[in-house]
Amino acid sequence: MSATPFSPDVVAAVTQHMNDDHPDDTLLIVRAFGGYPEATAARMTGLDGTAGEYSATVDGREVAVRIPWSQPLTERAQIRTEVVRLYREACARLGVAPRGEAQEGTEH
Repeated sequence: MSATPFSPDVVAAVTQHMNDDHPDDTLLIVRAFGGYPEATAARMTGLDGTAGEYSATVDGREVAVRIPWSQPLTERAQIRTEVVRLYREACARLGVAPRGEAQEGTEH
């Protein structure tokens, strides 16, 4: 991991939140941008100012994945913005409707 502008407490809070509340989002991000479209599970293991770090399950084994942010991050609020961006771009890349948005042609 590169030098980080974020304290260990911030990193722990973000990774716990992602793993507890957004495991499906994390898997989509890893499938779309981590080079493992066949991943069956993923969890965020860390982050720094240049990337998020993940562990993905691929063919029954754990692999480390590092996915860069679109720009260097220096403030905690930027982390959420980048993760949401990655999630939305992953949905678009994989043809999945983002949470809360109906797919085209889906009636409610």
